[in-house]
Amino acid sequence: MIDIEGRSAAEIADSLRTLIERGALRPGDALPPVRTLAEHLGVNRNTAVSAYRQLMNAGVVITLGRGGTRVAGGAAVAQEGFAADTALRDIGTGNPDPSRIPDPSHALASIARSPVLYGEPVIDPDLARWAQEWMGADLPPQIPMRLTVTSGAGDAVERLLAQALTRDDAVALEDPCFLTSIHTVRVAGYRPVPVPIDDEGMTVEGLRAALELGVRAVICTPRAQNPTGAGLSERRATELRAVLRDHPYVLVVEDDHYSLLSQLPYHSLIGAEHRRWALVRSVSKFLGPDMCLAVTASDPDTAERLAMRLTPGTTWVSHLLQRLVRALATDPEVTAGIRAAGEHYAARNAAFAELLSAEGIPTHTGDGLNVWVPLGAPARAVSEQLMRRGWLARPGDEFALGAEASDHLRLTVHDLDDADLRKLAADLGASVRAVRR
Repeated sequence: MIDIEGRSAAEIADSLRTLIERGALRPGDALPPVRTLAEHLGVNRNTAVSAYRQLMNAGVVITLGRGGTRVAGGAAVAQEGFAADTALRDIGTGNPDPSRIPDPSHALASIARSPVLYGEPVIDPDLARWAQEWMGADLPPQIPMRLTVTSGAGDAVERLLAQALTRDDAVALEDPCFLTSIHTVRVAGYRPVPVPIDDEGMTVEGLRAALELGVRAVICTPRAQNPTGAGLSERRATELRAVLRDHPYVLVVEDDHYSLLSQLPYHSLIGAEHRRWALVRSVSKFLGPDMCLAVTASDPDTAERLAMRLTPGTTWVSHLLQRLVRALATDPEVTAGIRAAGEHYAARNAAFAELLSAEGIPTHTGDGLNVWVPLGAPARAVSEQLMRRGWLARPGDEFALGAEASDHLRLTVHDLDDADLRKLAADLGASVRAVRR
């Protein structure tokens, strides 16, 4: 046992931080299990849990579920966005096309300049009216609903889980899964339980098995699932709601990140009788990643706990940003541009899928910014072949919750012109053939 000291959570956390700062514990080193540490120090298990949570919240350690708690700073966690320091053509960014993000200049000049002071409502009234209509249109009319505004969908999901769960609680995640969800669950010390998905979304048997394992929360993407592009069908949503009917207090979080860009209708896991739920919609995919704002509609109890962490003057979302989002989202020219952008992404992805099929790689496009390409060969090996041809791709392994190697790539190609699309398809075909040989 390393020389950890302390009787309170704060003292234990401070002792561990000192050991890390002095190099006695290095990035990637495993910390003692909670029970072992508590017995060694003669403290309550909850005290040890609290100490580890303080360090996790500070980013000093990470928890990998049954993989234990380790000192942070080891292997890099995969993140969305451009790769740093590469001369290759990056086709793994997951970014929207910057040319299709609305120019906010005109809206900035028109938003109200009245200052907002401490103690005023956290949600801007005009945004609240627009969001009430936006969210309410897709939820059962008889279901009680309250709104919360956060700094993006990732912020909303993290706060939703934190107000409902404790360390080691199990969370059902789609597999393969959105990178931010994987990161959020692992860093907070929750146990990810993979639920397989197919073209219609989460599988019924997968969700049923996760609930039997005692998950306390389910995170689902109803449209444009990242990385696969899958969307919940009406039939599948009905089947999943039936499974959840016996678990009304399991927190269901729907991350409808693609909302206004989607080419698919919205179908929900949230039944009229479900007691703990949240629908999260950010604006980053259609107004730009720098517009760090998401609207969450949830049951009143969940909204109340969520709002406790959004106190005016400290953690609220700027009213200037809220007013800007509302101004853009209600501008007919902007909304027409958003619809056109969604159609553009779908058309470019479909064109690429057709080229891949001609190369002997049959590909079905889903919804969203990316294309999930089945290779019939190990993704890592294919991505290495693509690097030799000047492309930087994102292998499916990064999105998998299990340890098995993936045979998919997730590619962002909507911003490539026709010539580059053809070249990439040809290079990908050659890369797959080289690996298969």
